[in-house]
Amino acid sequence: MNATPATPHALADQERLRRWRLVLGDDGAHAASEGWALRGEDTAIDGALEALYGSGAGASTGRGSRRSAGLGASAPDVARWLGDVRRYFPSSVVQLMQRDAIGRLGLGALLTEPEMLEAVEPDVHLVGTLLSLREALPEQSREAARAVVRTVVAELERRLAQRTRSTLKGALDRFARSRRPRHADIDWNRTIRANLAHYLPEHRTLVPERLVGYARAQRGLQKEVLLCLDQSGSMAESIVYASVFGAVLSSLRSLTTRLVAFDTQVVDLTEELEEPVDVLFGIQLGGGTDINRAMAYCESRISRPSETVVVLVSDLYEGGIKGELLARVARLLAQGVQVLVLLALSDEGAPAYDREHAAALAELGVPAFACTPDLFPEVMAAALERRPLPVPE
Repeated sequence: MNATPATPHALADQERLRRWRLVLGDDGAHAASEGWALRGEDTAIDGALEALYGSGAGASTGRGSRRSAGLGASAPDVARWLGDVRRYFPSSVVQLMQRDAIGRLGLGALLTEPEMLEAVEPDVHLVGTLLSLREALPEQSREAARAVVRTVVAELERRLAQRTRSTLKGALDRFARSRRPRHADIDWNRTIRANLAHYLPEHRTLVPERLVGYARAQRGLQKEVLLCLDQSGSMAESIVYASVFGAVLSSLRSLTTRLVAFDTQVVDLTEELEEPVDVLFGIQLGGGTDINRAMAYCESRISRPSETVVVLVSDLYEGGIKGELLARVARLLAQGVQVLVLLALSDEGAPAYDREHAAALAELGVPAFACTPDLFPEVMAAALERRPLPVPE
């Protein structure tokens, strides 16, 4: 006798039970009462989840082990576990599980092993972990670590570079445009478009009332950007993105770009800008924070205040002299420097930051907000053109 085919509603119920079983873990009595048991590949998926999220009691007894925090009694063979999660889960989920494993299973220490680095899924968070472990990496692991960082940086450049260049080039072109160009510098295409209203049909000619072009004196280094990066451990992801953007900005001929990283000391990484991987390995995450000292260094490198944008990437937890920092920022603003603070440059949303310090800067007219990488080109274009910034709500 043929079995009755399952209805769509019954199939949906079965899938719902399957998912809850994988989420909650192995509660034997509950699974039996529902008539549900894992089969085939689901058993391996459950094992990968149990290794990371299962409690010690559940791992040893098979009872009551709903997914929970803690190492439990089972420590997975990490290399095999990494291979399993990459096989059974999409890349975005793998990256999330790796981040959890770094905290729950001590995976960070194992990342000093080259074979571990070859097994992980490269992502921005992993790069941040590797940067924090930089001094602990043995010689045989360093090239593997650089390979991971190189892979992530290349993907970020592929995703962000072209849009950033086109957005900022448009802003710089508008800035550089001259209304009184010499004959050799006239941009005839823009001039014609700007004067179409003055076409004389009876003479079949156009009388340009406004010439558009590029003044020779303005070509070359027209705007200056200083990226000032906080090296504290909480800023790891922001530093990765900022390094990539720094390389993109430095490739624009109409900009001169400087990149400075700081904790209680200041290091100028401008010479490394062409290679973001070198920038990242020149950064030492952790330690104290002296924003005032970093801004003093930036101030000493500004040659044309009215054409300079300073971007401070920091959570504003200051270990230096806060009053002196505010006075310095006020002085820069009075000289015509545009200053903005990115509390984070990442996809992670609003970070923890010093709200009192942010409010004090806001009173001076300095915007302080978290910025996603996708928004950064528009923020920089607005800053270069000195128009209101597209600050997220």
